[in-house]
Amino acid sequence: MVRYLGQRHVDVFRELQAIVERASLESRRRAQPAWFCHNRKSVSGKASYKWAFKARLRARAFGWRGSRPAIERLKQAVSEIRAVARRDPVAAADGAVSLMERLWPAFEHIDTSSGALGGAVNWTLAELIPVIAGAPADPKTRDRWLDRMWQAIQDDGVSYLWPVEVRWGELCASAEVASRWADEILSVLRSAWSDPRSGGYVSGTDLCLSSLLAAGRYQELLDVLALKERPIWPWRRYGIRALRAQGLLDEALAYAEASRGLNIPNSAVDAECEEILLAAGRRAEAYERYALTANQANTGLATFRRITTKYPEVDPQRILTDLADASGDFGRWFAAAKDAGFLDLALRFAANGRTDPKTLSRASRDFLESDAVFALRIGRLAVDRILAGQGYDITALDLAGAVDHFLAAARKLGVEADTKADLGRMIAAHPEAPSFLLGPIPRRVSEPRPGGGSRDR
Repeated sequence: MVRYLGQRHVDVFRELQAIVERASLESRRRAQPAWFCHNRKSVSGKASYKWAFKARLRARAFGWRGSRPAIERLKQAVSEIRAVARRDPVAAADGAVSLMERLWPAFEHIDTSSGALGGAVNWTLAELIPVIAGAPADPKTRDRWLDRMWQAIQDDGVSYLWPVEVRWGELCASAEVASRWADEILSVLRSAWSDPRSGGYVSGTDLCLSSLLAAGRYQELLDVLALKERPIWPWRRYGIRALRAQGLLDEALAYAEASRGLNIPNSAVDAECEEILLAAGRRAEAYERYALTANQANTGLATFRRITTKYPEVDPQRILTDLADASGDFGRWFAAAKDAGFLDLALRFAANGRTDPKTLSRASRDFLESDAVFALRIGRLAVDRILAGQGYDITALDLAGAVDHFLAAARKLGVEADTKADLGRMIAAHPEAPSFLLGPIPRRVSEPRPGGGSRDR
């Protein structure tokens, strides 16, 4: 009887212990955030995360004028994937692959002539490719991703996914996988480029070259590139990188220089050569040979800032002078010299170049308090240029504003009378100036206007 009661007590104790353990597990499960279950499933590559962007980027979701909403949807998708990547990189990578698969079906009917959507897609891919490449996925999962991306590339109607091909070796995440993908296309590529009669394009060319580079098969990469009769710059860059990866910097520089040719922009080759020399520590040579052309931007100011950032050891005034001499257009560098505080240089550039007179007028206004002499001289140049018919879309208000700034600087320096006489001489020297431009000037000359410049737009 005692043994029987003792056994019963043990069974009850075990049953109570099991109940407590189940309750504890349930409590911990409820305490986990919603994404916890997704994490546990996505480690095996079977991500169960419900992506909001999938509904927004469905096939034929946008019409002809859908560029702006499409760009907004891309930004939202990238933000969503980034948020998930912080807690589950594998699920985020799977989502990034899904987004790539949806680009062409969703954007197929959009007018892309402005280039805005293409730029947004390139930015999106630049953000997502590292997410996929860095995800700690098992080999089977990564193989599935690569297969899906390759299918999306083949289905892509306008090469949205070309950046994915270029960085395919990085996406493979290992030399073995990259080598396997290279072998899929290499024989076809060799055959096509060996035949002088063949002009066909081999689908997956960039994928193959990128994979050869990532796999460390440098000589095979250089050999297949040598088969191409005429150099194609994006493909030649793989050869340059192969030589650099082996530490052959002089050979890489010679290879880049030999790539110049028809339809290959010299600025792109110069940028590559500059990068090689900087990597070799040959900074002075990089500046002398390539910096001025390799760092060209849309404006002179942006170009100047690029070069000064890259070469802090070079005197900025020398950079400006070199840029002006090399380009032959001194006026393009007026804003850069002005913003850098080299006002004498800025005045020389403005006088010898073709700086827009409205730009000169604004500079005269901005420097009235800090440097009235510069404001006077640059203001006179603005007025003279407008009277001579220079500038784009000049109105009477533009001339009136330039005169106001010119006279305001003269008043500040105490030379208003001489300046008004000079203004009369300038008007007389340009009898061809339209009468509608000259209308507001006589009143400005005859009536002093303290605090001039208020009429400038």
